[in-house]
Amino acid sequence: MLNQGTSLKNLNTFALSMYATKVLYADSISTLTNAWHEAKKAHQPVLLLGAGSNVLFVEDFSGTVLLNRIKGISHTDDSTTWYLHVGAGENWHQLVCYSLQNNMAGLENLALIPGCVGAAPIQNIGAYGVELENVCEYVDVLDLNTGINQRITAKDCRFGYRDSIFKHRYREGFAVVAVGIKLAKVWRPILNYGELNRLDPLTVTAKEIFNLVCTLRRNNLPDPTVNGNAGSFFKNPLVSKKRAIQLLKHYPNMPYYQQSDNSVKLAAGWLIDQCSLKGHRIGGAAVHQQQALVLINIDCAVAQDILALANYVRKQVASKFAVWLEPEVRYIAANGEINPKEYFS
Repeated sequence: MLNQGTSLKNLNTFALSMYATKVLYADSISTLTNAWHEAKKAHQPVLLLGAGSNVLFVEDFSGTVLLNRIKGISHTDDSTTWYLHVGAGENWHQLVCYSLQNNMAGLENLALIPGCVGAAPIQNIGAYGVELENVCEYVDVLDLNTGINQRITAKDCRFGYRDSIFKHRYREGFAVVAVGIKLAKVWRPILNYGELNRLDPLTVTAKEIFNLVCTLRRNNLPDPTVNGNAGSFFKNPLVSKKRAIQLLKHYPNMPYYQQSDNSVKLAAGWLIDQCSLKGHRIGGAAVHQQQALVLINIDCAVAQDILALANYVRKQVASKFAVWLEPEVRYIAANGEINPKEYFS
């Protein structure tokens, strides 16, 4: 534990009482690079953070937390497409609202996803049948050591399920500073996921999809201002087609989603729910009563409570289905992000 420092409780949506040596707000590229170089001169680790909505601090951070607050939204268009250039520090949901207010449809399925725009390409965020890669044109990445800004096309982002090149090649010493979004003017609703399929594709509007997505998320997901959480804690697992067929023989009602590479995506929330884990509690952490995919800080949880609960959930699902869940949430230790496997027992 740090004897002194800056509290991170209001900077992570789990609301864990952790500390960092220093916290700095950066609203420009020069501020980002200067803060980076100062920390490196002091031989301190640096953590780039947006809204803190997808992180689990497993211990105090022994360095500088650098909050990316580069703002700005601009847009242009041609005969077929809207093009948006968005600062990494913008709130993602507010971007969705902005696009609809300006009659640019295409982001409505991604409403109410927490976090900043800069995190969107890193995680390749997705919901209700749409992922960031479906609407991304480019990502602007800053080399913090040289101050050089590089534009990476969507094709070169190597987007995958909750994955991208920014988790690998551009992980250390780089910062996403802007994202380019492209939205087709000839709009086609995406209604092939969950309760959206009850909407009429011939008459539905983007605003109606937006409203339904917001209603579903508010009804099913806990408010982090009431019970701290990081949204979906686990990724939906991918299994082979052969394994999916085996599982369906035993569980014919199991939700599944065929992927383009012939793998099959399973619903992690459903798997957890089948283990009767809703409401299961360890210390101050619990599995949410309405959405089993979410772990919540129900009563002054500490990191060890959440880690223990996550391990317990993984083991129960593996015991019943022989499928190991992997965290979607980033684990942050004293010197930066770590592989969650270090905390798997």
